[in-house]
Amino acid sequence: MHATLTEHARCLYGDEYRPTPECELEHREHYFVEELTFADADSILVMLHELAPHLVDGHLPVWIRNLAYRLVLLQRPDEPTLMREAADNLYLHGPDWDDIAADLRRRADALEAAA
Repeated sequence: MHATLTEHARCLYGDEYRPTPECELEHREHYFVEELTFADADSILVMLHELAPHLVDGHLPVWIRNLAYRLVLLQRPDEPTLMREAADNLYLHGPDWDDIAADLRRRADALEAAA
């Protein structure tokens, strides 16, 4: 078992900034997706920020990034900064998701205006 979600992702997908660690574990994507599905928001954000620190980089597949941000927003639905970060990710990998990204930005703006 990997010690962290980030370690699991690094073993499975690699890391643009660090070497892929030596690992004897079986790496199947569905095992990682199961772990991601039930991970807490902090663990998911650490993984995203370590493996794609500049949003446009990294080896994480786009669908994994999108799923990760969706899971974070489900756990933290009222955080404008996270909404904007997720929107930026969607804009970079769109245009299929541009309407969702725009909605996230509108919701973030509305939350800040109400505060």
